[in-house]
This record gives sequence, C-alpha cells and structure tokens, in this order.
Amino acid sequence: MPDDVRPLEQTAPLIDPFARAITYLRVSVTDRCDFRCVYCMAEDMTFLPKSEVLSIEELERLCRAFVRLGVRKLRLTGGEPLVRRGVITLIERLGSLINLGHLDELTLTTNGSQLARHSDALFKAGVRRVNVSLDTLDPDKFTAITRWGNLGKVLEGLAAAKAVGLAVKINFVALKGVNEDEIHQLVEWAGTEGFDLTFIEVMPLGEISADVGTANRVNQFFPLSMVRAKLKERWALEETNHATGGPARYWTVQETGQRLGFITPLTHNFCEACNRVRLTCTGTLYMCLGQEDASDLRAPLQTSEDDSLLDEAIREAITRKPKGHDFIIDRRRTAPAVDRHMSVTGG
Repeated sequence: MPDDVRPLEQTAPLIDPFARAITYLRVSVTDRCDFRCVYCMAEDMTFLPKSEVLSIEELERLCRAFVRLGVRKLRLTGGEPLVRRGVITLIERLGSLINLGHLDELTLTTNGSQLARHSDALFKAGVRRVNVSLDTLDPDKFTAITRWGNLGKVLEGLAAAKAVGLAVKINFVALKGVNEDEIHQLVEWAGTEGFDLTFIEVMPLGEISADVGTANRVNQFFPLSMVRAKLKERWALEETNHATGGPARYWTVQETGQRLGFITPLTHNFCEACNRVRLTCTGTLYMCLGQEDASDLRAPLQTSEDDSLLDEAIREAITRKPKGHDFIIDRRRTAPAVDRHMSVTGG
C-alpha cells in the first residue's frame, strides 16, 4: 500500500431523486483506443488533446471522493484503459482502498490487446475480474469489426489473465448479419475456457461510418430476445439472481456451468435499479449513459485542494440523475440518441 494512502472519512451516501443509492462509478481514464470497433467509433476519430485529460493524480482524487460518498465499486474503462500511461499506478492506488475496507471491488473493461503485458500487475493491484470485449472468434471478421485489432493478441491476453487468476467475462455485442451465426460457438468456447459471457445490444451512441455491411445502427441492431430464443434451441438455460452490480440479467448454461448475461438497453431497459454514474477522463460526470445532461467536476477539482466544493458538485449532480434513458433504434430515427461516442463514457 502506498505510504500516503490513508483511510477515508466516510460521509452520507449518494441517493438520487428516485431513492436509488449510487454505489457504482465507471471511470473512463482515456478516450483513446488501439481499436476502432464499428459500433463504437468512426475510423477517423479525433481524440482529445492531452492538455484536456485529467492527470492520474486528479483521477485518483475524483475516485476517492466518490468512494468517500458511498461508492463501493469502481470500473475503469476507456477507450482502452490499458493504453493510458500511468494507469497501473492508478489501479494500484485505488486497489489499496479495498484493503482499507472502503471499496468492495475494482474492475476493468478492456479489449484485451494489452492483457498479456499487464495481467500480473492487475492481479497484484487488487483487480480480480476483467470484462473483455470480444465479438467474434473468426480472425478476419475480428479485424473487420475492430478495424485495427488482432484476434491472436487478444486470445494471448485472455490466456495470461486466466493464468494469473483473473476471472474473465466476455462481452459480445450482437450485430445482425455479422456475428449472429457465432452465438452457439461463443457459448461453447466460453464454457470450455471457464469464462462467463454477456450478450449486449448495440447502443445508439455517436456517429459511425459504414463498415462490414452496416450502414447504420438500424442495420446493426439484433435484439437479444432473438438471441435468447436461438440459444434455447440448443442450450438449457436456467435463470439466476446472480448480480455483479451492473445491468446484466444472468442465466446459467447447464451444459457448461458458466453464466450467460444479457444487457438489453433497447428491448428491455435496466433503468429501474440503476446504481451507476460515469466519469470521463476530462472530469465530466454523466448521470445517465443515454442522456446528455452532465456535470463539470474538473472546475471544483482544480479550484481548491479542499474537497468540499467537489463533494458539493457531486451531490448536486446526483439530484439530476434521470429515471432512465431514451434509447431508440428504428428506421424513422437513424441518428444516434446522443452525439458522444461510446469511447467517451466507456459504456
């Protein structure tokens, strides 16, 4: 544990206008990524200048403020979090809050490209679970979906994570006409590897360009009700009350013993029990993934070394958390629900 990491003085927890306790913070540590996934961003992305991105020390201070206010789970996202310089130091310092009893879990969502290098350091820092985005097991299709990715490198990273003891959950975005024919293969492969698997509906965030036969998200969208129906033709699925703090609803695949999750922001939203807010690498707090309303935490963070202004800004933001999002995908409305890309808030 770093010498200057001290116990936090806990204060009254964060409660939103709908009596939901905010206990889960997702932190995008960078908007940059070494992939350009077709449902996430355009190929010719313009990323933030480094001068606008918070330092590792500032991100740590923000995270500690939320933990002091009752957050019990932190998830670091991107872009791709492991391409951020100094991120392992941040993870080590936040991981120390688990040892102090202030944090229940520190997790990571990654594309897996850097896991071979960093799995051991992640485990030593206190991370015990990682979510890895993987939408196909076909090398050519993987390159088409990610534009810049290499499947072999990701599989190497998954093996490294497994070897050091990290629990792995695979996130699979269902894309009509692209990977819908692989769902049975993914369930079988995940079961063999000992990985949980979550299917996710494509979300209408940010403008994307046309690739792999998808002109827009109307063409990409494949409802998970159809995925589940297809799976039940081959697999015995038993509903479970398992929860990880996120929006997925879980089933157990009896043949493999692994869990299967479904995240359905469009066909069956998960807003009623939402306990999450999202912080960007610039210090902007989004109270809802599917709404544009946000709060600037950068100003109070940098105005004073005392956290009273920061705490006040966080509490005020939570009073504006909406009941739910307004995601819609249909042929009458092909524009994204919000203009920012998924990489800005990390999903």
